[in-house]
Amino acid sequence: MEYSINKLSRLSGVTTRTLRYYDEINLLKPARVASSGYRIYGAKEVDRLQQILIYRKLEFSLDEIRSILQKPDVDVEKVFESHLRMLREKQEQLNKLIHNVTKSMAFMKGEITMSDMEKFEGLKQNLIDENEKKYGEEIRSKYGDKAIEESNQYLKNMPKEQYEESIRLSQEFDQVIREALETGDPAGELAQKACDLHRRWLEIFYPKYNKEYHKNLGEMYVCDERFKAHYEKIAPGCTEFLRDAIMIYTRE
Repeated sequence: MEYSINKLSRLSGVTTRTLRYYDEINLLKPARVASSGYRIYGAKEVDRLQQILIYRKLEFSLDEIRSILQKPDVDVEKVFESHLRMLREKQEQLNKLIHNVTKSMAFMKGEITMSDMEKFEGLKQNLIDENEKKYGEEIRSKYGDKAIEESNQYLKNMPKEQYEESIRLSQEFDQVIREALETGDPAGELAQKACDLHRRWLEIFYPKYNKEYHKNLGEMYVCDERFKAHYEKIAPGCTEFLRDAIMIYTRE
């Protein structure tokens, strides 16, 4: 059976605009193009579209899907297993956050009691997840999986007071580094105070802190655009200034 692009759109739920785009990027070509210029799809293309939609549901990118479909030697089962693990991890993270929010709502209504540790569980897990998403690959390649997993576990078990202290230190650091930047002196008192605040903040999340670790982070902030964007929001020029100040702070 053959389908026009409009009929295939109605059958699959995929818009005609998307089907045209799939054609343009060589992901799903029509079986033929009629003399009228209409795209015509056959059974083979219907099956391929079904595969594409399954991969999309599993959060594969279009480039990944095209690569899989173009290479018959790709071990699809292993690819699926890898993505299934990722989806299960996401599901677990989402379930934890839903559980924490549900408990928090019940607590606010006076239906249950919550310990201080429970109140911060969801927030800390969300912080871990965000860091993994943004920086996980770089940090793990530099410091190893074991060190990062230990750090994440440490954060999960962190007392409420310590977590609140990390927020206070972060806020104070932002203020001091702005003032230090205005002096233009990375070796000055304000700049070195900012580095000390930064070091105290790091020690909360990474108890095995050492000067080499601190120095490497300073370099990473400058080299990685995502880290740099964070510090440039504090003040333009902040990233390089902080890196220079950290180099001085960590000298033996």
